[in-house]
Amino acid sequence: MIIAKSLVKTFGDFTAVNGLDLSIKQGECFGLLGPNGAGKSTFISMTYGTVQRTGGELSVFGHDPRTNSREIKKRMGVVTQDNALDESLTVMENMMIYCAFIGVPRSERQKRVLDLLEYMNLTHKKDTKILTLSGGMKRRLVFVRALLGRPELLILDEPTTGLDPAVRHLLWGKVKELHQQGTTIVLTTHYMHEAEVLCNRLVIMNHGKVSAEGTPKDMIHKFTPGFVGIFSLEDRMKLADLSQQKSFHFNEDASGVYVRANALSDLTSLHSDHGLNPLQIRPSNLEDVFLKLTGQELSADA
Repeated sequence: MIIAKSLVKTFGDFTAVNGLDLSIKQGECFGLLGPNGAGKSTFISMTYGTVQRTGGELSVFGHDPRTNSREIKKRMGVVTQDNALDESLTVMENMMIYCAFIGVPRSERQKRVLDLLEYMNLTHKKDTKILTLSGGMKRRLVFVRALLGRPELLILDEPTTGLDPAVRHLLWGKVKELHQQGTTIVLTTHYMHEAEVLCNRLVIMNHGKVSAEGTPKDMIHKFTPGFVGIFSLEDRMKLADLSQQKSFHFNEDASGVYVRANALSDLTSLHSDHGLNPLQIRPSNLEDVFLKLTGQELSADA
Protein backbone atom coordinates (compact mmCIF):
# COMPACT_ATOMS: atom_id res chain seq x y z
CA MET A 1 0.00 0.00 0.00
CA ILE A 2 2.94 2.33 0.78
CA ILE A 3 6.33 1.71 -0.81
CA ALA A 4 9.40 3.90 -0.24
CA LYS A 5 12.69 3.30 -2.05
CA SER A 6 15.82 5.30 -1.26
CA LEU A 7 13.53 8.10 -0.08
CA VAL A 8 15.27 11.38 0.79
CA LYS A 9 14.06 14.66 2.19
CA THR A 10 16.37 17.55 3.00
CA PHE A 11 15.62 20.95 4.50
CA GLY A 12 18.61 23.08 3.57
CA ASP A 13 21.65 21.37 5.09
CA PHE A 14 19.53 19.09 7.29
CA THR A 15 18.61 15.62 6.04
CA ALA A 16 15.36 14.56 7.69
CA VAL A 17 14.87 11.34 5.70
CA ASN A 18 18.03 9.68 4.43
CA GLY A 19 17.64 6.86 1.92
CA LEU A 20 14.58 5.32 3.57
CA ASP A 21 13.42 1.91 2.33
CA LEU A 22 10.21 0.40 3.67
CA SER A 23 7.00 -1.26 2.56
CA ILE A 24 3.65 -1.15 4.35
CA LYS A 25 1.19 -3.86 3.35
CA GLN A 26 -2.57 -3.63 3.07
CA GLY A 27 -4.31 -4.65 6.29
CA GLU A 28 -1.33 -4.06 8.59
CA CYS A 29 -1.12 -1.97 11.71
CA PHE A 30 2.36 -0.65 11.09
CA GLY A 31 4.39 1.32 13.61
CA LEU A 32 6.90 4.09 12.97
CA LEU A 33 9.02 4.61 16.07
CA GLY A 34 12.01 6.81 16.68
CA PRO A 35 13.31 9.75 18.71
CA ASN A 36 12.39 13.33 17.91
CA GLY A 37 13.99 14.30 14.60
CA ALA A 38 14.18 10.72 13.33
CA GLY A 39 12.09 11.59 10.25
CA LYS A 40 8.77 9.97 11.16
CA SER A 41 6.50 12.97 10.72
CA THR A 42 8.37 14.08 7.61
CA PHE A 43 7.76 10.67 6.06
CA ILE A 44 4.07 10.81 7.00
CA SER A 45 3.75 14.27 5.46
CA MET A 46 5.33 13.02 2.25
CA THR A 47 2.79 10.19 1.94
CA TYR A 48 -0.09 12.62 1.42
CA GLY A 49 1.80 15.31 -0.44
CA THR A 50 2.09 18.02 2.20
CA VAL A 51 5.88 17.74 2.01
CA GLN A 52 7.59 17.00 -1.30
CA ARG A 53 10.47 14.54 -1.36
CA THR A 54 13.96 15.56 -2.42
CA GLY A 55 14.85 12.22 -3.97
CA GLY A 56 13.99 8.54 -4.22
CA GLU A 57 10.64 6.91 -4.92
CA LEU A 58 7.35 6.93 -3.00
CA SER A 59 4.08 5.22 -3.88
CA VAL A 60 0.76 5.23 -1.98
CA PHE A 61 -2.13 3.16 -3.41
CA GLY A 62 0.03 2.94 -6.52
CA HIS A 63 0.05 6.74 -6.89
CA ASP A 64 2.93 9.19 -6.58
CA PRO A 65 2.03 11.75 -3.86
CA ARG A 66 3.95 14.39 -5.78
CA THR A 67 1.50 14.25 -8.69
CA ASN A 68 -1.63 12.50 -7.34
CA SER A 69 -1.99 13.65 -3.74
CA ARG A 70 -5.69 14.40 -4.25
CA GLU A 71 -6.43 10.77 -5.16
CA ILE A 72 -4.45 9.56 -2.17
CA LYS A 73 -6.20 11.90 0.29
CA LYS A 74 -9.61 10.62 -0.85
CA ARG A 75 -8.71 7.18 0.49
CA MET A 76 -6.81 8.29 3.60
CA GLY A 77 -7.76 9.59 7.03
CA VAL A 78 -5.31 11.38 9.31
CA VAL A 79 -5.29 11.87 13.06
CA THR A 80 -2.87 14.79 13.23
CA GLN A 81 -0.68 15.72 16.20
CA ASP A 82 -2.57 19.01 16.53
CA ASN A 83 -6.34 18.90 16.92
CA ALA A 84 -6.94 21.88 14.57
CA LEU A 85 -10.62 22.19 15.48
CA ASP A 86 -12.60 25.44 15.24
CA GLU A 87 -13.20 26.12 18.93
CA SER A 88 -15.90 28.72 18.29
CA LEU A 89 -18.17 26.11 16.67
CA THR A 90 -19.99 23.11 18.09
CA VAL A 91 -18.95 19.50 17.64
CA MET A 92 -21.67 18.94 15.05
CA GLU A 93 -20.86 22.13 13.14
CA ASN A 94 -17.17 21.21 12.95
CA MET A 95 -17.87 17.75 11.61
CA MET A 96 -20.54 18.86 9.12
CA ILE A 97 -18.16 21.45 7.66
CA TYR A 98 -15.45 18.81 7.33
CA CYS A 99 -17.90 16.44 5.60
CA ALA A 100 -18.55 19.15 3.01
CA PHE A 101 -14.83 19.77 2.64
CA ILE A 102 -14.03 16.12 1.83
CA GLY A 103 -17.05 15.66 -0.42
CA VAL A 104 -19.40 13.48 1.66
CA PRO A 105 -22.81 13.62 -0.08
CA ARG A 106 -25.12 16.12 1.63
CA SER A 107 -27.78 13.47 2.24
CA GLU A 108 -25.31 11.28 4.16
CA ARG A 109 -23.50 13.85 6.27
CA GLN A 110 -25.65 14.04 9.38
CA LYS A 111 -26.06 10.28 9.78
CA ARG A 112 -22.37 9.64 9.19
CA VAL A 113 -21.37 12.21 11.80
CA LEU A 114 -23.89 10.94 14.36
CA ASP A 115 -22.83 7.31 13.83
CA LEU A 116 -19.18 8.17 14.42
CA LEU A 117 -19.94 10.36 17.43
CA GLU A 118 -21.72 7.37 18.93
CA TYR A 119 -18.77 5.14 18.01
CA MET A 120 -16.43 7.46 19.92
CA ASN A 121 -18.84 7.96 22.85
CA LEU A 122 -19.39 11.64 22.02
CA THR A 123 -23.09 11.78 21.09
CA HIS A 124 -23.93 13.67 24.29
CA LYS A 125 -21.52 16.45 23.22
CA LYS A 126 -22.82 16.99 19.68
CA ASP A 127 -24.19 20.48 20.42
CA THR A 128 -21.30 21.52 22.68
CA LYS A 129 -18.73 24.08 21.60
CA ILE A 130 -15.23 22.72 21.08
CA LEU A 131 -13.82 25.28 23.51
CA THR A 132 -15.50 23.55 26.46
CA LEU A 133 -14.40 19.98 25.64
CA SER A 134 -11.72 18.16 27.59
CA GLY A 135 -8.45 17.24 25.92
CA GLY A 136 -9.52 13.61 25.68
CA MET A 137 -12.82 14.52 24.03
CA LYS A 138 -11.03 16.68 21.46
CA ARG A 139 -8.72 13.79 20.57
CA ARG A 140 -11.68 11.45 20.16
CA LEU A 141 -13.31 14.03 17.93
CA VAL A 142 -10.19 14.18 15.75
CA PHE A 143 -10.62 10.41 15.32
CA VAL A 144 -14.22 11.04 14.22
CA ARG A 145 -12.99 13.58 11.69
CA ALA A 146 -10.38 11.17 10.33
CA LEU A 147 -13.03 8.47 9.82
CA LEU A 148 -15.67 10.60 8.09
CA GLY A 149 -14.34 9.70 4.65
CA ARG A 150 -14.36 5.96 5.42
CA PRO A 151 -10.62 5.68 4.75
CA GLU A 152 -8.81 2.58 3.59
CA LEU A 153 -5.63 3.92 5.20
CA LEU A 154 -5.64 5.60 8.62
CA ILE A 155 -2.59 7.61 9.68
CA LEU A 156 -2.25 8.07 13.45
CA ASP A 157 0.44 10.65 14.18
CA GLU A 158 1.08 10.44 17.94
CA PRO A 159 -2.65 10.01 18.59
CA THR A 160 -2.63 9.62 22.39
CA THR A 161 0.11 12.03 23.51
CA GLY A 162 -0.91 13.78 26.72
CA LEU A 163 -4.02 11.69 27.33
CA ASP A 164 -4.87 9.98 30.60
CA PRO A 165 -4.72 6.16 30.69
CA ALA A 166 -8.51 5.71 30.50
CA VAL A 167 -8.84 7.67 27.24
CA ARG A 168 -5.70 6.07 25.83
CA HIS A 169 -7.10 2.58 26.41
CA LEU A 170 -10.44 3.57 24.90
CA LEU A 171 -8.68 4.74 21.74
CA TRP A 172 -6.54 1.60 21.64
CA GLY A 173 -9.74 -0.44 21.61
CA LYS A 174 -11.13 1.59 18.72
CA VAL A 175 -7.90 1.25 16.74
CA LYS A 176 -7.98 -2.52 17.21
CA GLU A 177 -11.59 -2.64 16.01
CA LEU A 178 -10.75 -0.63 12.91
CA HIS A 179 -7.78 -2.87 12.18
CA GLN A 180 -9.91 -6.00 12.56
CA GLN A 181 -12.40 -4.47 10.09
CA GLY A 182 -9.63 -4.30 7.47
CA THR A 183 -8.39 -0.71 7.77
CA THR A 184 -4.66 -0.32 7.17
CA ILE A 185 -3.15 1.73 9.98
CA VAL A 186 0.16 3.57 10.23
CA LEU A 187 1.01 4.67 13.76
CA THR A 188 3.73 7.01 15.00
CA THR A 189 4.10 7.11 18.75
CA HIS A 190 6.55 7.76 21.58
CA TYR A 191 4.71 5.24 23.77
CA MET A 192 6.49 1.94 23.27
CA HIS A 193 3.78 -0.02 25.08
CA GLU A 194 1.24 1.48 22.67
CA ALA A 195 3.23 0.14 19.73
CA GLU A 196 3.53 -3.30 21.38
CA VAL A 197 -0.23 -3.44 21.96
CA LEU A 198 -1.35 -2.21 18.54
CA CYS A 199 1.26 -2.98 15.88
CA ASN A 200 1.79 -6.31 14.16
CA ARG A 201 4.94 -4.92 12.47
CA LEU A 202 7.06 -1.82 13.00
CA VAL A 203 10.30 -0.05 12.24
CA ILE A 204 12.55 1.96 14.52
CA MET A 205 13.93 4.99 12.72
CA ASN A 206 17.02 6.99 13.67
CA HIS A 207 18.67 9.81 11.74
CA GLY A 208 16.23 9.37 8.87
CA LYS A 209 16.95 5.67 8.33
CA VAL A 210 15.50 2.35 9.46
CA SER A 211 17.54 0.91 12.33
CA ALA A 212 15.44 -2.24 12.71
CA GLU A 213 12.26 -3.80 11.42
CA GLY A 214 10.03 -6.68 12.52
CA THR A 215 7.29 -7.71 14.90
CA PRO A 216 7.55 -6.34 18.45
CA LYS A 217 8.13 -9.84 19.83
CA ASP A 218 10.88 -10.68 17.33
CA MET A 219 12.66 -7.37 17.90
CA ILE A 220 12.69 -7.84 21.66
CA HIS A 221 14.07 -11.36 21.24
CA LYS A 222 16.74 -10.22 18.79
CA PHE A 223 18.00 -7.00 20.39
CA THR A 224 17.22 -7.10 24.11
CA PRO A 225 16.51 -10.66 25.24
CA GLY A 226 16.11 -11.40 28.91
CA PHE A 227 14.98 -9.38 31.89
CA VAL A 228 15.39 -5.88 33.32
CA GLY A 229 15.88 -4.94 36.94
CA ILE A 230 15.15 -1.38 38.02
CA PHE A 231 17.24 -0.14 40.93
CA SER A 232 17.30 3.01 43.01
CA LEU A 233 19.74 5.74 42.00
CA GLU A 234 21.27 5.28 45.45
CA ASP A 235 22.58 1.91 44.21
CA ARG A 236 24.43 3.36 41.21
CA MET A 237 27.88 3.17 42.83
CA LYS A 238 27.47 -0.48 43.81
CA LEU A 239 26.17 -1.28 40.34
CA ALA A 240 29.10 0.57 38.77
CA ASP A 241 31.45 -1.84 40.53
CA LEU A 242 29.73 -4.66 38.61
CA SER A 243 30.03 -2.94 35.24
CA GLN A 244 32.80 -5.26 34.06
CA GLN A 245 30.44 -8.21 34.11
CA LYS A 246 29.60 -8.57 30.43
CA SER A 247 26.24 -10.21 31.09
CA PHE A 248 24.85 -6.88 32.30
CA HIS A 249 23.72 -3.85 30.31
CA PHE A 250 23.12 -0.59 32.14
CA ASN A 251 20.98 2.46 31.51
CA GLU A 252 20.19 5.29 33.89
CA ASP A 253 17.65 8.09 33.98
CA ALA A 254 16.06 10.28 36.63
CA SER A 255 13.83 7.42 37.81
CA GLY A 256 16.50 4.81 38.45
CA VAL A 257 19.20 2.50 37.13
CA TYR A 258 18.09 -0.14 34.61
CA VAL A 259 20.07 -3.35 34.49
CA ARG A 260 19.38 -5.89 31.73
CA ALA A 261 20.57 -9.49 31.83
CA ASN A 262 19.88 -12.51 29.65
CA ALA A 263 18.87 -14.68 32.59
CA LEU A 264 16.54 -13.92 35.46
CA SER A 265 18.98 -15.61 37.83
CA ASP A 266 21.63 -13.01 36.98
CA LEU A 267 19.38 -10.28 38.31
CA THR A 268 18.28 -12.16 41.41
CA SER A 269 21.94 -12.82 42.18
CA LEU A 270 22.45 -9.06 42.56
CA HIS A 271 20.20 -9.34 45.60
CA SER A 272 21.48 -12.62 47.00
CA ASP A 273 25.20 -11.99 46.37
CA HIS A 274 25.49 -8.21 46.63
CA GLY A 275 22.55 -7.09 48.75
CA LEU A 276 21.02 -4.96 45.99
CA ASN A 277 17.23 -4.76 46.16
CA PRO A 278 15.50 -4.06 42.84
CA LEU A 279 12.46 -1.83 42.79
CA GLN A 280 11.09 -4.01 39.99
CA ILE A 281 12.10 -6.93 37.79
CA ARG A 282 10.31 -7.38 34.45
CA PRO A 283 10.79 -9.04 31.06
CA SER A 284 12.52 -6.89 28.44
CA ASN A 285 10.12 -4.85 26.33
CA LEU A 286 10.07 -2.66 23.25
CA GLU A 287 11.26 0.36 25.20
CA ASP A 288 14.51 -1.46 25.91
CA VAL A 289 14.90 -2.15 22.18
CA PHE A 290 14.27 1.51 21.42
CA LEU A 291 16.88 2.71 23.92
CA LYS A 292 19.45 0.27 22.62
CA LEU A 293 18.96 1.03 18.92
CA THR A 294 18.81 4.79 19.32
CA GLY A 295 22.06 4.83 21.28
CA GLN A 296 20.61 5.65 24.68
CA GLU A 297 21.43 2.41 26.45
CA LEU A 298 24.83 2.14 28.16
CA SER A 299 26.29 -1.33 27.73
CA ALA A 300 28.62 -2.87 30.29
CA ASP A 301 31.70 -1.85 28.32
CA ALA A 302 30.45 1.59 27.20
